[in-house]
Amino acid sequence: MTALKGMTAVITGASRGIGAAVARSLAKEGAHLGLASRSGDDLGIEDAVARPCDVRKQGDVEALIGETTERFGGIDILVVNAGVGASGPFLDLPSEDMEEMIDVNVKGTLYSIRAALPHLLRSESADIVTVASEAGRRGLPLEAVYCSSKFAQVGLMRSLDHELREQGVRCTSVCPGGVATDFAMGHGRTPDMPELAGMMSPEDVAEAVLFTLTRPRNHRILEMAFRPVSEPAWG
Repeated sequence: MTALKGMTAVITGASRGIGAAVARSLAKEGAHLGLASRSGDDLGIEDAVARPCDVRKQGDVEALIGETTERFGGIDILVVNAGVGASGPFLDLPSEDMEEMIDVNVKGTLYSIRAALPHLLRSESADIVTVASEAGRRGLPLEAVYCSSKFAQVGLMRSLDHELREQGVRCTSVCPGGVATDFAMGHGRTPDMPELAGMMSPEDVAEAVLFTLTRPRNHRILEMAFRPVSEPAWG
């Protein structure tokens, strides 16, 4: 029997990169899926609800949650993956990049959890997983605003763990280091960067997400941090 058979998971930022890898991994394990992305791509997954969703808009998130629960009867898992990034000297960072990182990474996380939580509280096996970052555990050069947004995600999950643990909702921050995707491409990352060759794959992160979701219900993983071997030590 597949590990998540009969369960329903909502994934934000699901159309590409880490989000798409997580969606395919959970589908393989038997989960019904609600897929939120700006494109509304269903990834060819038959047992899925997919619709365009901008996590900066509460109404979009609530609509996706509503459609998913209507089709599958509830929600057991929320994977908050939608995110944007940009790097560069703090004073040189365009204001629009700063605003977008706060709106998507912070507000989008809050909106997604607020919309899903009433349904998660009715589940007997509820999990919230945020795909945060090593940037949410330590300050990194040239990533001040991005780190701030990821620290906010990690702090939120630590607080929610205290609030929701006794109600049966597990809260986990998955914090990978460098992952070779098109994330932040053109906003500090370029296709010719030699660092990309040594980074992890989206499937590596999906495996970590699946691991947290399939632990026995008598324990929880608060934070999972991992980095590619090629990545230098920080701070």
